[in-house]
Amino acid sequence: MKIKAVPTGWRKSTHSGQQVSCVEVGSVGSGAAVRDSKNLEAGYFTTTSRQWRLFVGALKAGRFER
Repeated sequence: MKIKAVPTGWRKSTHSGQQVSCVEVGSVGSGAAVRDSKNLEAGYFTTTSRQWRLFVGALKAGRFER
């Protein structure tokens, strides 16, 4: 039986300031877990470390800007 890792160290972006409705990121295994801070009951999704690095790189490059 494979034991599922539990995310730890949940944190939100410093850009969120005092906002309570934001996305939080936690560590899980060698990847990341992502959840909605205003709806914790909805759970979270996980990514591999490679997926997370590519996503963060795309954010920093402005690929999701409107």
